Amino acid sequence: MTDQAVRLDKWLWAARFFKTRSLAQQAVRGGKVEINGDKPKPSRLVRAKDSLRISKGELIFEIDVLEVGEKRVSASLASQMYLETNDSQVRRETLRAERQQAGDSGRRPDKHQRRALRRIHRGD
Repeated sequence: MTDQAVRLDKWLWAARFFKTRSLAQQAVRGGKVEINGDKPKPSRLVRAKDSLRISKGELIFEIDVLEVGEKRVSASLASQMYLETNDSQVRRETLRAERQQAGDSGRRPDKHQRRALRRIHRGD
């Protein structure tokens, strides 16, 4: 890990917010990532103490960058590269609790649920 600056798409990939750099680039180009309140390009440099806002579906992460790194590391080391704000954690936990209470696990339907959905759509 370096103390210098790294491309935004590379940092998002290394910090394990996205599975591939290509997905990270698409998210940045699509306006799903803000850096210090600005809509950046994927080539924008990230430095320690920058603030990021990352939208992934319904989830919104607000983080402060602690370290920059170009290489993808284990999840435990990646989580040390940033610090998520308390507001962001509370919002995500509230959303998770609401989904759980509504009975929506966020997972794909299993085999039996798919068959039931097909019967409903066909009118059986």
